Amino acid sequence: MDDKAGYVSPMKILTRLFGYIRPHFSLMGFAAVLLVAVAVVNLTMLWIVRDIINSLSGQNPGKGLTYSILTILSLLILQVLFTMGHSYLVALIGQRVMRDFRNRLFEHFTGLSISFFSRRRTGEIMSRLTNDVQVIQNFSTDVPINMAKQLVTLLGGVGILFYLNWRLCVMILAILPIIALTGVFFGRRLKRLSTAIQDTQALVSTTIEEVVSGIRIIKSFLNESHEVHRFKDHVDMTVRMALRRAGVMSIFVPVITLITFGSAMGILWYGAKQVRSGIITPGDLIAFLLYAGILIGPFGAFAHLFSRVKEVQGATRRVFEILDTKAEVVDLPGAITLPSIAGHVVFHDVSFGYDHGSEVLHSISFEVMPGTVVALVGPSGSGKSTLIQLLHRFYDPSAGWIEIDGYDIKKVRLSSLYKQIGFVPQETYLFGGTVRENILYGRLGAAEEEMIQAARAANAHNFIARLPKGYDTPVGEKGVLLSGGERQRIAIARAILKDPRTLILDEATSSLDNESEAQIQEALDRLTTGRTTFVIAHRLTTIQKADIILVMDQGRIAETGNHDDLMNQRGLYHHLYTLKLANIRG
Repeated sequence: MDDKAGYVSPMKILTRLFGYIRPHFSLMGFAAVLLVAVAVVNLTMLWIVRDIINSLSGQNPGKGLTYSILTILSLLILQVLFTMGHSYLVALIGQRVMRDFRNRLFEHFTGLSISFFSRRRTGEIMSRLTNDVQVIQNFSTDVPINMAKQLVTLLGGVGILFYLNWRLCVMILAILPIIALTGVFFGRRLKRLSTAIQDTQALVSTTIEEVVSGIRIIKSFLNESHEVHRFKDHVDMTVRMALRRAGVMSIFVPVITLITFGSAMGILWYGAKQVRSGIITPGDLIAFLLYAGILIGPFGAFAHLFSRVKEVQGATRRVFEILDTKAEVVDLPGAITLPSIAGHVVFHDVSFGYDHGSEVLHSISFEVMPGTVVALVGPSGSGKSTLIQLLHRFYDPSAGWIEIDGYDIKKVRLSSLYKQIGFVPQETYLFGGTVRENILYGRLGAAEEEMIQAARAANAHNFIARLPKGYDTPVGEKGVLLSGGERQRIAIARAILKDPRTLILDEATSSLDNESEAQIQEALDRLTTGRTTFVIAHRLTTIQKADIILVMDQGRIAETGNHDDLMNQRGLYHHLYTLKLANIRG
């Protein structure tokens, strides 16, 4: 039963989980058949052992000893073959389940809106794809198949025990409620601890990702020891949780063992009295004890199943939480394909806030004609980056709407909009492949000559040709093997190859040397020619050359005009420009 606090019943979780592994049911059924065959072989071998003991004691001559031994050896060979087949199938199913879950999760991740990733840490997402999926894989492949074997062993064993001596059988069955209650008692604690372990493992993954990504900052600020202590704290927390779970298991297993073997001793005492009385044969008693012994497996497995269900609940809940997350920016019903655009952009009273009730932009309205270069300037936090993210439709306005060539961008298909927008962020991001792969990311499948032309237009071809392997040179993680100017020129080549109609640029040339800055500016001039371009401007030359300058302040457009007009107004723009100019001269 579900409640408002978010509790989900184990049965509902299992039902949904089995829905995801349904495509593998045929293989799981075959593996279960093999495991059931192993259980049947085990039961049969114990019955033959009974006959051998009775034969030796003269109670039942039956088959010869040699025949019985050969039969057991034949059954052992079958058991080995069945076990080998089962082991391989379980490994195959496990890998496929993990593959399908990870692929499904990864595909879902890529379809979520930017807001999801802004609220989550990378390490947490990685933990969902690795640790939680591993728990689900282990449960979904081990439990259903193993339970089939345990069920056959239980039913077959109980049937044989009842046939041999119903009084002794009742004694064994009497301990079942005790084992079940013990499993429930310990299972609840194991579920809480297993969930806590998964959460702390996510913290460990997050810390590793942050340290790897920010290692230069960490070293620059001499904070290696701080990060080591932070990592150790998270690892120690994981160890404490794991030891607490191990402590519970260290009590749980011996308690179950004590109950079962204590019962076995009682059965042995009672059975020995019946042998002396001639009610049962010695072979029956030995067989009874052996069958009772193998029933410990099913009883223990069913008790352990409860703890396994509790353990998988936490992992499954976190995975399904991701899968149930809906993208906030999606194609609306009836969305149309945006045709080739000229780049006429209009903002109509656009307001937006990342959190409800807290607006970052307030009633933004302006119009930009095709081919115009628009510079966005303003103090830090004034809303420049938010404005271009709305234009790219990474977010949707909370009020108002945005048009491109007369089309409300919320009413067109996202793919057709993104296809016609080029984006070069301030922090140039390169993937950890080769130069070729990074440029071709702008248009997968582009011809070699098109790629080289894009590199030439970005003033990147010459330095690429000097690299050890030319276009096939690895760039390192996030392009670390290249200089800042080289990374930015490759990013510009990537945008040129896409050939978008509208451009969004976040300049980041202030830290580059004059030669690199001049080459990048020349490449940007080629890139922006004939395209509507929005630039978060950091450079004075870009600001001066812009057709329109939007001066933003506290989420509003404070001033609009070209450079000369705004300087003559002697307002906020004049103040920002002269301040920047003074800083450069200083």
